Amino acid sequence: MALITDDVAAQLKAEFANMASPVRLAVFSAALADPESEQVKRLVEELAALEPKITALSYNFVLDKEKVAELGIQRIPAIAVLGAEKDYGIRLYGLPSGYEFGTLIDTILDVSSEKSGLSDATKATLAEVKEPVHIQVFSTPT
Repeated sequence: MALITDDVAAQLKAEFANMASPVRLAVFSAALADPESEQVKRLVEELAALEPKITALSYNFVLDKEKVAELGIQRIPAIAVLGAEKDYGIRLYGLPSGYEFGTLIDTILDVSSEKSGLSDATKATLAEVKEPVHIQVFSTPT
């Protein structure tokens, strides 16, 4: 049984039709340790099936240690939203359901555009930051 309904799939296809660049969705899971991570993997695979510019990549959190370290994955289930050639550092943890599903879709579209949406003034201010900054945003399931 599909996680994405036919109605939602049709809406997503319309949204994805405007994608400028390819996006890779790297899913990290461990089926035996965390059954929810398999749902995340299925969801990402269903999204990739809707649009040729979206590629689903699947990694085992325990076995693929090199990729886990390369992308800085800290827990599962995880989705790293990657551009065609660039890692923007965007990681989503947990099952993106409810409002979080919309966040995943918006993130895919933003990464595809290869634009931050930030003003030149904001970019200039951020360029002055000399120390690494780790930002985390937490939300509760809806």
